[in-house]
Amino acid sequence: MTGTVNTDDTAGMSPLVARLAQAGQRLRQADRARPWVLDTAVVVAILLLFCLPDLLGGDDHDRHDIALKFTRPPVAGMLALQAGLVLPLLWRRRKPSMAFAVIAAVFLLQWSLGVALRADVAWLVALYSLTLHGELRRLPWACAAMAGGLALVAVGVSSVVSVWDALFFLFSTAIAAVAVGLAVRIRRAQLAGLRERAARLEIERDQRSRLATATERTRVAREMHDIVGHNLAVMVTLADAGTYASDIAPDRSKEALRLIGDTGRQALGELRRMLGVLREEADAPAFRPQPGISDIDALCNRIRAAGPDIAYRTGGDVEALDSGVQLTVYRIVQEALTNSLKHAGADTRIRLAVTKEGTRLRIRVQDTGPPGGPARAGSPHEEGHGLVGMRERAALYGGSVLAGPGPGAGWTVQATLDLAPLPAAEGGTP
Repeated sequence: MTGTVNTDDTAGMSPLVARLAQAGQRLRQADRARPWVLDTAVVVAILLLFCLPDLLGGDDHDRHDIALKFTRPPVAGMLALQAGLVLPLLWRRRKPSMAFAVIAAVFLLQWSLGVALRADVAWLVALYSLTLHGELRRLPWACAAMAGGLALVAVGVSSVVSVWDALFFLFSTAIAAVAVGLAVRIRRAQLAGLRERAARLEIERDQRSRLATATERTRVAREMHDIVGHNLAVMVTLADAGTYASDIAPDRSKEALRLIGDTGRQALGELRRMLGVLREEADAPAFRPQPGISDIDALCNRIRAAGPDIAYRTGGDVEALDSGVQLTVYRIVQEALTNSLKHAGADTRIRLAVTKEGTRLRIRVQDTGPPGGPARAGSPHEEGHGLVGMRERAALYGGSVLAGPGPGAGWTVQATLDLAPLPAAEGGTP
């Protein structure tokens, strides 16, 4: 499917809402870059909207003060009180608890002096900031201090407004400040959780991709080892035999060269087939079935051509096994025979048995070792990719591989596969 994907967060919104969302996003980005700008803007706004009218005074304000019997302090005192109420808002996000405490102290001092200022709104801003940015365990104490201060205000205006009416209005304003702070805090926490989850999912996706790549590389390496290792071992043995027979029996030397060519062509065909599947842009390769138990006879014939005497037998209905099990059996037998040819030489005798007993499939490859060789207590076959690969293949079917010396100078490889079907997940589809 072709086309482009619209990743704009404002897709589907109305033009006005989209513009507001974009403006809010730009504001947040600017605030993250220079947080002091927004704090200063809040202080300047409160100074202009609430402090400046008190400084300029006016008839309405004077009559209001007289009615409420509040005193008007001198300009210097008013400036000091306003500064104490507003300037702490400069650190309302960095140290919200300290800003709230300083403003609360100035507020109580101001009302104890019988002074009413419009700048008292700064305490509500400090409460909102504490709710949004501060530690929530300190919020109950801040609310208690706010309730006490507002009760003091309600008593101070009781000559004009009912105490209960004043408390209702003042407490509603404080609750609104706390509610807005909590709503914004919860929303930010949700967005942070979503961003963290998205980042975690992206990391998990990359990890799954890397694991899949590593698994595929391991599978390809195992197949390459089985194909290249086996065929090269046969070709080397045949080449040695041909060199030895060139002076004694030229016909046998020609036969060895022909077998080398056939083995090499077979290896190239298998490599082309496997690598052709891996190339995404290559022409479709000529596929053929993966080797199975029926191909073990041909495998044994190729090994016999290199010199070893192989006796192969089967037991049970092994031809009816599924293709995955048959491929596993073939690769284990191939690796075991290749190791016998490599380490025991061309004059060894090999006994190969593949038997099915109920839900168990057993593979046994036993060689007699080199003629006249001493009995070996250790492993002549280094535990490299071959034995590891056999064990990994057997583990796919809940099986195991045992390899060890005996009898005599020989070596024995025994593999067991579990053919029992996996139990269905509880409550799932079998």
